[in-house]
Amino acid sequence: MSSPHAAPLPDIAGLERAALEALLESHGIEPYRVRQLFRWVFARGVTDFALMTDLSKSLRASLPALVRVSRPLVAGSERSSDGTTKLLVELDDGRRIESVYIPDSPGDTFCISTQVGCAMKCAFCLTGKMGLARNLTAGEIVGQVRALASAFGLTASRFNIVLMGMGEPLHNYEETMKALRILGDTEGFAVPPRRVTISTVGLVPALDRLAREAYMPNLAVSLHATTEAQRDMLVPANRKYRIEEIIDACRRFPVRRRDRITFEYVMLAGVNDSREDARRLVRLLDGLQVKVNLIPLNEAASIPFSRPSDERVNEFARILADRRLTVSVRKSRGRDIRAACGQLIVEGTQKSAAQRLAELLT
Repeated sequence: MSSPHAAPLPDIAGLERAALEALLESHGIEPYRVRQLFRWVFARGVTDFALMTDLSKSLRASLPALVRVSRPLVAGSERSSDGTTKLLVELDDGRRIESVYIPDSPGDTFCISTQVGCAMKCAFCLTGKMGLARNLTAGEIVGQVRALASAFGLTASRFNIVLMGMGEPLHNYEETMKALRILGDTEGFAVPPRRVTISTVGLVPALDRLAREAYMPNLAVSLHATTEAQRDMLVPANRKYRIEEIIDACRRFPVRRRDRITFEYVMLAGVNDSREDARRLVRLLDGLQVKVNLIPLNEAASIPFSRPSDERVNEFARILADRRLTVSVRKSRGRDIRAACGQLIVEGTQKSAAQRLAELLT
């Protein structure tokens, strides 16, 4: 019997194919078996080795002693009136994160978290109020996709992935990119980079690193301001990476001829929604292949800002469009279940599973 304190077995759900091949080859198992395992776990959603019928009986019997397949635990769900569904996913250490399914956006889209909480502390975002508990592993990031695909019958379907849930993806760079490579593996979910979008506040060294990746997702930069003073107040990370540095990094970023970098701009009444803000934004983005995504604030009781009027949002958008910028106004999905942009927050995640069990027994 193994020790209760023994390290857990390697998790197929968090291993790239080459790493799993090396691991199994060290036990005398042929590399082609890994392709079969990836198809079962990701493309078919099967986690029980005994059900993987194209593996030999002896291999099915030996695998449980060598590797495991984690099973994402969905602790709860809420469905919005617009069809958006938010899942509460519990991790092995008892912490919880939120993931969102957005149908018809267009197509099916999964909004995925990369951290428990967030260290960026953006002034208009509920997730930032949690602080950062820890980074997610690649297996936990991929696990959200597995949970969503299984819950909505999309394991064998095409879907989009946006890393716009809890956390700053580039603050957890290694595990985030590892997860994307696993999700992109042709023997698994086979999600191409064009169907994946990373949203970031603009961590410049990580942006430059992302620009050199073989698996290069779409890029969305959360700008939210047109002056350094504004952004210092709204996005504390701006005190380290200034607007000019972020724009310069975007100019260096390789963009294919028909593609664009998206700039996200949360609009706050009386703060960053003036005509002059719109004109400054035009000047900042001059010469870049961009799309501007305007996001009227999703209000919350603990957020000290208000949503601008539709008239103000439309006027801001017209100024951008008149200067030939591609602009859209995001239709907030899932606001009634607190699943919209900036609304994801899980409270009380600091307790371990053991602590919560002890409370139930006392």
